[in-house]
Amino acid sequence: MGLVCIRFNFSWTKLGFGLNPVPTFAPRKVNPSELMSSIIRIRKGADIRLKGRAHAHVSTAPVSGKYAVQPGDFHGVVPKLIVRPGDTVKAGDPLFHDKYHPQVQYLSPVSGEVTDVVRGAKRRILAIEVTPDGKDERRTFDIPDLGKASREDVLALLAAGGWFGFIKQRPFDVPANPDVTPRSVHISGFNSGPLAPESGLVMEGRIDAFQHGIDALAKVAGAGGVHLGVKSGDATFDGIVGVNKSTFEGPHPAGNVGVQIHHTWPINRGEVVWTMHYEDVAALGDFLKTGTYAPERVIAAAGSACPNPNHFRIRLGAQVQSLLGGAAFDASNVRIVSGDALTGKQIDANGYVTAFARQLTVLPEGNKPKFLLADGWLGLGFDKFSLSRAYPTWLLPKTKEFEMDTCSNGEERAFVVTGQYEQVFPFDIYPVQLLKSIMVNDIDGMEKLGIYEVAPEDFALCEYACTSKIDVQQIVREGLDTLKQELG
Repeated sequence: MGLVCIRFNFSWTKLGFGLNPVPTFAPRKVNPSELMSSIIRIRKGADIRLKGRAHAHVSTAPVSGKYAVQPGDFHGVVPKLIVRPGDTVKAGDPLFHDKYHPQVQYLSPVSGEVTDVVRGAKRRILAIEVTPDGKDERRTFDIPDLGKASREDVLALLAAGGWFGFIKQRPFDVPANPDVTPRSVHISGFNSGPLAPESGLVMEGRIDAFQHGIDALAKVAGAGGVHLGVKSGDATFDGIVGVNKSTFEGPHPAGNVGVQIHHTWPINRGEVVWTMHYEDVAALGDFLKTGTYAPERVIAAAGSACPNPNHFRIRLGAQVQSLLGGAAFDASNVRIVSGDALTGKQIDANGYVTAFARQLTVLPEGNKPKFLLADGWLGLGFDKFSLSRAYPTWLLPKTKEFEMDTCSNGEERAFVVTGQYEQVFPFDIYPVQLLKSIMVNDIDGMEKLGIYEVAPEDFALCEYACTSKIDVQQIVREGLDTLKQELG
């Protein structure tokens, strides 16, 4: 019998043992001007094909019985109350401000009475609830001429107008610091997450407002200007001027702004960039045109357990129940997620739409007994979606959608290297090594492995694909918080 020789190429560092020095993350030096005429193809990732897509129509949602602004949605902000229960407010009146940046205010989305300040453990403020009075009275702001206004004037307007809560800063993925000049401002012009609303539908009739928002952001951006990532084949933002456009195609997370920054102009240590959702840019433009704060948002109520999958135009902070059929909605065996199924927050039917949610995803609870994760002894799993080809559904057309529940199909296990993360993580970063450096609080390792580039949402697919059932996004959040605290 002949001798068969098999060669193994081992890398102890990739296996996570740390016998070699930690691989240093070196961001690629990219000239943004070189990318203007080309399409950037994201090859790593996956589209989670859920059933229950919302109908391509936007309806005006019924007026909610209550609205709420939840300080916890703005990670890292320490709220200082301005109002008390019983106070009367207009839309645009401040409810609280940031303790460390008093000029940054958070405003009421409707006019009415402040009925409650909901507190949690250690009297932490969870929500400020406002009952609308039906009058929709609005506070009026003095809007300067953007062509003549200074950067400081625009910054003061954005802070007083409640917009700094919706501008995020990288690194750390927290509300932007108005005292820091960003290198550039980045906007993703599309969502690629499961059941996300299409930008063309969301932006219908709001392109002019979006341009006003871009003009304001250009005033506060640093020398790098404003960057807009658009989806290949989508003409929604074709007429927008004053931005550096890049075109992307590929599976989720191609629509994540972090992925777009990484593939156009990566963040180096010491640099700060700001990001903003394209719909919030349009809402900012409406504010600049009208001088009033009344933030509207298009929400996709979707998911296989959603009674009426549809798009609704709402005021920020509306009650979830008003979008799901009111008191008639049976929430006994479903899970309501404010946001998409990968990154959203679980809430109950009496809860409120969170500040950064673009959809409500309603999924069946995963409490049904299963045999080998299939239905019955002879179930082959033709109705099961899998990234690892564990079921034969990978042979079916890519247009097939699946009804998925919330079952994690197993408990937490040993954190082992499987190569699954690398298949869905489109960064030039070692994801497993970065996570392990966070878990052992290795600050130097985090920096070398590229933590400045990422946010928890960038690891959502890693969490979905993880055989070890590790709470990956929470680990990344803790690592960013630790690093921010260390750097002061």
